[in-house]
Amino acid sequence: MDIKLTKDVADRRATRRSLVRTADRSEKIRTYNYAQDRVTDHRIGLSLMNLTSFLEGDGLQDFLDALRRNWQEEMMEEIVEESE
Repeated sequence: MDIKLTKDVADRRATRRSLVRTADRSEKIRTYNYAQDRVTDHRIGLSLMNLTSFLEGDGLQDFLDALRRNWQEEMMEEIVEESE
């Protein structure tokens, strides 16, 4: 049991380290540009030109919908690839 727990902890650490890399600008998930009143999510390439709306929560739904669509598309692509 101890070996299994140790392995699980090591696997979780390795996964976290692979997801959290450096603070390099190219690895950012999202950037907030106050001068241009813009927020960009780099995972899906979506920019919202109303930073205030996003920070207040109103524009957040746009990003959530886009992330959900992107995730669904990726899942469908995986299903198609697996069936080939």
